[in-house]
Amino acid sequence: MLRLFRPKSIFVGIYGGILLVVVLVSTCAYGILYYVNAERAQTYTERMSTALYHITAIAVARQAESQREYWLQDAAQLLDAPLALIRQLPFEPTWREQARLDQGYAVVRRAGGGANEIYIRVPMPGRPSYIASELSGIGEQQARAAANFYLEDLANYPGQEDVRLRTLAPFVGFPMALQPVAEVKLDRDQRLRLRQDEIVVNFREMTPSGGRSAITVVAPSQSDPGKVLVLGPFDLFDPLPIQGLVLAAVLSLLLITLGAYAIIHVFEAKLQAVSVTVKRLREGDLSARAVVSGQDEISRLADTLNQMAGHVKRLIDTQRELTQAVSHELRTPLARLRFGMEMMAGAPDEEDRMHQLDLLDEDISQLNQLIDEILTYANLEQGRPRLDYELVDVFELMARIQRETDALRKPIRFIAQAERGFVVESVPRYLHRVVQNLVGNALRYADGEVRATVRRDGEWAVLTVEDDGPGIPEESRERIFEPFTRLDDSRTRSTGGYGLGLSIVSRIVYWFGGRIHVDTSERLGGARFVMRWPIRRPL
Repeated sequence: MLRLFRPKSIFVGIYGGILLVVVLVSTCAYGILYYVNAERAQTYTERMSTALYHITAIAVARQAESQREYWLQDAAQLLDAPLALIRQLPFEPTWREQARLDQGYAVVRRAGGGANEIYIRVPMPGRPSYIASELSGIGEQQARAAANFYLEDLANYPGQEDVRLRTLAPFVGFPMALQPVAEVKLDRDQRLRLRQDEIVVNFREMTPSGGRSAITVVAPSQSDPGKVLVLGPFDLFDPLPIQGLVLAAVLSLLLITLGAYAIIHVFEAKLQAVSVTVKRLREGDLSARAVVSGQDEISRLADTLNQMAGHVKRLIDTQRELTQAVSHELRTPLARLRFGMEMMAGAPDEEDRMHQLDLLDEDISQLNQLIDEILTYANLEQGRPRLDYELVDVFELMARIQRETDALRKPIRFIAQAERGFVVESVPRYLHRVVQNLVGNALRYADGEVRATVRRDGEWAVLTVEDDGPGIPEESRERIFEPFTRLDDSRTRSTGGYGLGLSIVSRIVYWFGGRIHVDTSERLGGARFVMRWPIRRPL
């Protein structure tokens, strides 16, 4: 189970991505709800504060200057909130706040402890004056006070109460009207309280679940005993409306769905690319590759598929080349065998027949050597060969190469050098084959001297084989490691060679985790082959 959640896992990518989307969407939804509720609360408070304090400011303006302080004290008791008349605001109002003040609306600012500071301009001539108050919320007591203030204001407009109410309506924000008492739905107790000149505050639930409440204030008219002033209904503030929650949930699910689709679509596109590549490979298009980026399982699968396709293509190309090259290379020794047998059949004496027999034996040896090289190269090319690593004494290996080369009795001076006690971790038969092939190639083209040296270079072993022959043209130095490649077309018993020796060297070096290149020898002037491979077994 834990293996599913390793780093760079597709499951981590999907579930981690979806979790990130959920967290981001939840955070955004919370932020949006918080902002919307804050704006709603601000708008609600400003609307209700304007309805309450606009009429208060009008009442203050009507008072004689000597009576204003007393009136403010009485009004503060009715409102259960402090009231003060100030000449200058304690803050620099914003453009919006200044516009509201100039139009007669209240400005609300948050204070500590959940309270709100409320400011409204008093409509008096001369220097601007403002009412400053602090209120935590609108409740029954504030509703009664507002009704008193509106009744007091209407008393100044006898016979024109309806016109006055329409004038005040823009600053109220809820229904307000003078109605006959008989048309108002009241119970017996409430009607009795009205006859006693009491203000009735009626609470009513707006939804069956009780999620929303509203207040209606009914106050007896002072100018017309048969009518009452009805304020409301006006809703109490609901900080979490069910409609907002439903909308937030729907939007959140939509965003999560879109985010999850975007995350999964990335992996779906990768799988589609792999599927298309597999289909093209199945149809025989070995050049098809899956173009997928990333480090997850699908990306690693695509990389493995691409490597496999490249390897299969190379194997098929190599097989095709081997088939063509082998058929060509076998013609020469087989032709010589046929010619030798014909010559031996027509030989006049025993000595000629024995000479032809020796030549046939040599051709058979060369044919056997060709087959051995073909099998060796095919084994190295078809896939990772079995590599049995052992500790190899390089000095003893070079001494063996010296003995084997001296036994050939070629008219070439050969010098093999290595540090005593230099041990590497390698495959003995393949390392011997590399040195043998490189030395044999150098002996074939050298004029008089060949040198083979092995040295240590940090964590690497370096083999250098150089000769004093004609060298290798720069434009042909990469091509010589291709199978059946010869820079000349010689095929004689003196030069020999089938163009597989350096190809075998190249593949062995590859499986050793090393590299090889050819340049010009500064000491001898001919070709110089330099091979580097790890001293320790590559992981």
